[in-house]
Amino acid sequence: MRNEQLTQKQRTFAHAWIKNGGNDYQAAIEAGYSPATAKNARKNILEKHGVKEYIAELQAKTDKENGYDIMSLADIQRRRSMIATGALQDSFGFTPDFPDQLKAMNDLEKALTVQAKEEEEKKAREEALRNKTYHMDLDIIPDVFHPMIRDVRNHGHTEYVLPGGRGSGKSSTIPNIITELMRNNHDIHCLVVRKVYNTVKDSVFAKTKWAITKQEFSEKDYKYTSSPYEITMRDTGQKIFFRGADDKDKIKSIAPEFGYIGIVWFEELDQFAGPEEIRNIEQSAIRGGDSAWIFKSFNPPKSANNWANQYLEVPKDNRMIVRSTYLDVPKEWLGQPFIDEAEHLKAIRPEAYEHEYLGIANGNGGAVFEYVEVREITDEEIAQMDRIYQGVDWGWYPDKYAFTRTYYDTARETIYLIDEHYVNKRSNEQTADWVKKKGYNDYAIICDSAEPKSVEDYRDLGLVAQPAIKGPGSVEYGMKWLQRRKIVIDPRRTPYAYKEITTYEYDRDKDGNIISGYPDRDNHAIDSLRYAYNRVIMRRGENA
Repeated sequence: MRNEQLTQKQRTFAHAWIKNGGNDYQAAIEAGYSPATAKNARKNILEKHGVKEYIAELQAKTDKENGYDIMSLADIQRRRSMIATGALQDSFGFTPDFPDQLKAMNDLEKALTVQAKEEEEKKAREEALRNKTYHMDLDIIPDVFHPMIRDVRNHGHTEYVLPGGRGSGKSSTIPNIITELMRNNHDIHCLVVRKVYNTVKDSVFAKTKWAITKQEFSEKDYKYTSSPYEITMRDTGQKIFFRGADDKDKIKSIAPEFGYIGIVWFEELDQFAGPEEIRNIEQSAIRGGDSAWIFKSFNPPKSANNWANQYLEVPKDNRMIVRSTYLDVPKEWLGQPFIDEAEHLKAIRPEAYEHEYLGIANGNGGAVFEYVEVREITDEEIAQMDRIYQGVDWGWYPDKYAFTRTYYDTARETIYLIDEHYVNKRSNEQTADWVKKKGYNDYAIICDSAEPKSVEDYRDLGLVAQPAIKGPGSVEYGMKWLQRRKIVIDPRRTPYAYKEITTYEYDRDKDGNIISGYPDRDNHAIDSLRYAYNRVIMRRGENA
């Protein structure tokens, strides 16, 4: 607040505070404040309304008038020079004696020598930085990527696409390459993009920090900010910008203080809408400059018709493709639990293992759910199911109300659909009555949180109802979690869920290419199934 906006009492308080040496209470009393207000003067007066800033101005003015203002380095050097030349006189008109002049000259010489040396060393460091070629330690990079790294160094291609299964090292290799490129090209910056910005922190941002610490640099060599997520090289000022495609304006608004964005990394390429969205981001980000490197990494979608898989089949002269799997990575880097998980999936669902860990697009087309077993589920099986998951997708008309009751075999990663309620034009009281008559109030029901009133109705009616936890990307994460599990369906018990799950397919464009994203139709039972496992997914931080 500007000084002229202070009240007279506040001004009086400030002057009294200066005069008495900083006694809050006494200053408040002198200014006419009540004893109660004066008792807490620091909180009530000093820290508010710009009074503190006014006191600082008064103190600086007082110090200057009394000759107490702090001298700058230039002031000190100037005073030494006056003493050395005899130009400084005291109040009686006497100049410094020769020994004092000589001492001032010696002190000045030392100071100037140190200053000159520091400037020379700074210039030498900057020059060395410009001339030095930095190469990362290839011992921290799987061998499968070494030819690509050599190609990047020679700028053999502009675009590098890295499809690979889980644990293949692609998402760890790219940030190391980015760091090397920026160390050797001091006018370029980097943009890292994911489909949803909310996923940046625990993925690409964390991976880049890890890559920095694995090299010869420490975190002190870089500045990390989180709003927005950025990493700055302290010695050059170059930046790595992390953004989400869900806010394209923030990508367009990126304006480096110098140079240009010469590196772009698209992580989880298949999550983007398609080639057009990728091109738009590239064109928005890469402007100016003579050189550019573009990296694209992803786990290949199951369907060979997915746009990201088909993207690899289109010949492109300036593109290099590097495929990798966890088998290309030293086992000690992955850890035994990772290996055990892969072998477990290989044993129970070989086709899922091939897709997830080997990156093979072995799907049969556009079906969203590939791991579906249609068979009878016996009463004897159900009697042994000891942990039930239930979900509700609210509806009236034409949208259906959908309730699903399921069992999850954790060891085999298999979901069993036990029962359902799939109806139109039923009140919350009517559907709750059905649940209670079936005896399904034995476990919690996770409901679509878009209707909090309906959730409250269920609670008032005696059901254990909880709202689903949502956020950016939650639908996609939930769907991918379901896609990775085997789903056993008995059409006799859950006919509507059977129809939805077995016929639910990706949309296609006019050319027959699969469009990324999940169709929002004929999926009420699917949504209720997703809600049923909402807490499991969120608790484990599953992102498929």
